[in-house]
Amino acid sequence: MNMMKGAASAAVLILLFSCAPLPPQSEATLGTICTVNLYGGGSRSVYNEIFSRIREIEERMSINKDGTEVDAVNAAAGIAPVRVSEDVFEVVEASLRYAEISDGAFDPSVGALVKLWGIGSDDARAPVQEEIDAVLPLVNYRNVALDKDKQTIFLSQPGMTLDLGGIAKGYAADEAVKIIKKHGIQAALVDLGGNIFVYGKRSGRKNWRIGVQDPLGERNKGLGVVEIEGDATLVTSGVYERFFEIDGERYHHILSTRNGRPVNNGLLSTAIIAKTSMDADALSTAVFALGYEKGGALVKSLAPSLGVEAIFVFEDKTVRTTALGSASARFTLTDAGYTLE
Repeated sequence: MNMMKGAASAAVLILLFSCAPLPPQSEATLGTICTVNLYGGGSRSVYNEIFSRIREIEERMSINKDGTEVDAVNAAAGIAPVRVSEDVFEVVEASLRYAEISDGAFDPSVGALVKLWGIGSDDARAPVQEEIDAVLPLVNYRNVALDKDKQTIFLSQPGMTLDLGGIAKGYAADEAVKIIKKHGIQAALVDLGGNIFVYGKRSGRKNWRIGVQDPLGERNKGLGVVEIEGDATLVTSGVYERFFEIDGERYHHILSTRNGRPVNNGLLSTAIIAKTSMDADALSTAVFALGYEKGGALVKSLAPSLGVEAIFVFEDKTVRTTALGSASARFTLTDAGYTLE
């Protein structure tokens, strides 16, 4: 899981709004193209504040840059705890909660395995089983020690590697929305490479409509639409985001912490709707890795407290949603090649 998660897209945005007073602002950061569109009260200074905050998060949490706080934690694995900022501590703490409730299907210590495969980089390859077996013992969230009083993180095993790519973009989206709320912006769209957060509603306008990517189709080809009133996020994980092929076999970037290989459970993608993007970001990976039965059960258990719903897209081109209501009620299938069950 690196910062590119979702860059190819979690979702295709379909807006029912007219043009904002200021054009949207886009920047290449977090390993993708991030776009923010402010409606009602937006200004260039607000845009600049939002992107300054997003860049700050990248500079602290990226695994792909030298000198970040996460880089320092990884360099000190097995040696000593490292004091970090409140941002990094909060995100790692949240990551460990999701690792716990998903029984390690989501694991922020997966970095050594991610680097071994190199999916999404120029060094992508399929490692042999012996290489995978050598790295798997380093993937264990229980060996990440936090000291809240000292605000330190310690990786107990040499060679362990934190990778916050499965949750950091969600945190950044939530932080952007905090700034938007602070300035009293009426409505906004935050799209961090496919991590979508829609906030507010323009007077007299309809709900936001977000297209869900067809994982077997061309970029920006949707299979359905989710309708959201506002103040909600949608994040998707799938086999189409980052992958490489060898002899006709596709290797995607969502790796099993059990066997060290790309997850193979009949799913093409999972889309998570939630109140906060950090929750949706972590859950999109966890639920995909867990599969439909266990992942769906996890979503249903969290729905009352987090407002979480899920959409599952299967290899046989069937689509299912969780049964507690909101995703089912909001989701409309638009591609006749798929079947909603």
